[in-house]
Amino acid sequence: MKLDQTGILTRCSACGSTNRLKYAVVDKESRCGKCKAALGPPATPVEVTGTAEFDAAISTASVPILVDFWATWCGPCHMIAPELEKLALRMAGKVLVLKLDTDAQPELSQRFQIRSIPTLAVFQGGKEAERTAGVQSAAALEQILLRYSRAA
Repeated sequence: MKLDQTGILTRCSACGSTNRLKYAVVDKESRCGKCKAALGPPATPVEVTGTAEFDAAISTASVPILVDFWATWCGPCHMIAPELEKLALRMAGKVLVLKLDTDAQPELSQRFQIRSIPTLAVFQGGKEAERTAGVQSAAALEQILLRYSRAA
């Protein structure tokens, strides 16, 4: 999966074609445009590849977004990665989990004044709603996100 300025690009598991899940309806059921098979909601963390894509996601997503500000050289960032995988799977359709490499996206890291990693920030309605730092369990992060998720 990857982001673009209007949604998440995902492959259909039935026919392999690429589909776009628009941010504004990421919590709704979707079907493949080619074969009409059901497309599940994003159930894994999605890498942020640019500022425009990030801004579009946080400003228009129909669900809260958890952003993991991380870096490849960071040991604790690698420790939390499996917990984020569990969380994304468990809360698919209710929350979108994004991974933002602070070295690859320094302008976003600076904009949000990221001073330590991993930093986890919840965005809702285009604004940062909450922030925590350090390694957290999937269960602890789920408790934070339940405060923001309508379909919890």
